[in-house]
Amino acid sequence: MGKAHTDTQRHADGDEFFGRMNDPSGSAFVRGLCGDEMTFCLLIEHNTITDVKYWTEGCADTTACGHAVARRAKGRSILDALAINPREIIDSETSMPEQARHCAILAVTALYRAIADCLLKP
Repeated sequence: MGKAHTDTQRHADGDEFFGRMNDPSGSAFVRGLCGDEMTFCLLIEHNTITDVKYWTEGCADTTACGHAVARRAKGRSILDALAINPREIIDSETSMPEQARHCAILAVTALYRAIADCLLKP
């Protein structure tokens, strides 16, 4: 697919949000229709996302979308993080090819499921 661009123009090697997390408050794994996979791990304290990590072995667009979602989620309340949506991510990636827009849906879905995982824990 296309290359990462705009404010998320980073390779995973230099991305502070790329990686895994031990003992997250919530985590989720999602596989997209294209076969790319995305995992989000969240540390939530006092209803605020204090740390977020994502992991993917997907294309550059999937990595860019994972970074964009993670960057927007960190420091936000759970309710505010649920306002992050694929359109916001697509719009921030001004040169994202149309065929890669599903990457934004994949990343946001993984975030939502990680939040749900946290909320559903006893």
